[in-house]
Amino acid sequence: MRLLILGGGNAQLSAIKKAKKMGHTVIVSDYLKDAPGIELADHFELVSTFNIKENIKVGKKYNIDGVMTIGTDQPVLTAAAVAENLSLSTLINSDTAKAVTNKKVMKKLFKENSIPTVKYRLIDKKKSKNKIEDIDFPAVLKPLDSQGQRGVFKVNSIEEINYYFENVLKYSRENQILLEEYYNSDEITVSGWVDEGTLHILTITDRITYEQETNIGICTAHIFPSKYLNKYYKKIKSISNKIINSFKIRSGPIYFQMLIGNKGVKVNEIACRIGGAYEADFMPLITNVDILKMVINSSLGKKINKRALKKYNILKNINWLSVQLFFAEKGRIHKIKNVDLIRKFNEVVTIKINYKEGDSIPEIENATARAGYFIVRGKNKQELKDNIKKVYDNLEILNSKNKNLILRKAGEIFPTTIS
Repeated sequence: MRLLILGGGNAQLSAIKKAKKMGHTVIVSDYLKDAPGIELADHFELVSTFNIKENIKVGKKYNIDGVMTIGTDQPVLTAAAVAENLSLSTLINSDTAKAVTNKKVMKKLFKENSIPTVKYRLIDKKKSKNKIEDIDFPAVLKPLDSQGQRGVFKVNSIEEINYYFENVLKYSRENQILLEEYYNSDEITVSGWVDEGTLHILTITDRITYEQETNIGICTAHIFPSKYLNKYYKKIKSISNKIINSFKIRSGPIYFQMLIGNKGVKVNEIACRIGGAYEADFMPLITNVDILKMVINSSLGKKINKRALKKYNILKNINWLSVQLFFAEKGRIHKIKNVDLIRKFNEVVTIKINYKEGDSIPEIENATARAGYFIVRGKNKQELKDNIKKVYDNLEILNSKNKNLILRKAGEIFPTTIS
């Protein structure tokens, strides 16, 4: 069968490989000529994953049997719209896809359905010149329809809102931006599958983030299980079910980001996709549920095997695993060392560096500056912590002065167990 995968970046590589392994012909669309997934695909089209009309043309050109994406937000809407236009199978309709990819619609539904979230306002240039009522500083500016922490800034005054306004807006197709109160909290992610309206939670992870003065929320690691799993599971599940009902999510993957602090659980953002922290790679290892295969089959209109899904119970899961999404200091790479050695470690599932020797690493402004990632397992919390340390102790990205540029402390943070 012929499957159009929206995006050929690192987050989509597992989907391309999986679909090919399952015997399907893969067409990839991406706006980048050098996207890493191009070499793996059977066909490539230089088309932005945001462009619905052009992707419909791609679908018609190859007479596709299905369309999908993983690990990225905005193409979820494109996939739903293309599928509807070509009368193909779709996990969610375009209305739901719009609601989970546009924060203006998303926040409105949160408010109408009493889904807990932080205080927010939609602002335009005119309003940003005046006092913003009911929002205390510090606050956070976000585009309404972007991804990967692009255009997200922490601000402390009206003056800073005005300063960053155009920078935020350039990552959006809207003429407004989102202003949220800053919530001093920990982050978790909830991943799962909705089967005919019934939620199956597969993983709840601690989402470790890197925060500078203005650039915040950049994910550096995921750790399973979350330290909040047992104490907050019922609350997390209750809120997640309310989201599913309010957004009319009938089937497919879900990826919800929540905040937990002294004001309780707040929903940050939601998505109807597999997460971008390589969940497609690690979730089958710790749940026995091949969620990526389920997405591929569903997108092609094929039946999915639900046996493992129905058997799984997150509260009985004894696995420990972390995805380390590491960053490095700004600089030119002279030497990358010990990657092949690390691949031989039994506890390491995979490792990948996003740069090569001679490349320059940029300043950290969003997730696009990520230096690489590795997935590591452990039999318990302490072993996982030791195994993460072992990888960082061996991994080196050196500049010409032999300095290791890796910012290991940004991802190596291990959450303290709550009482």
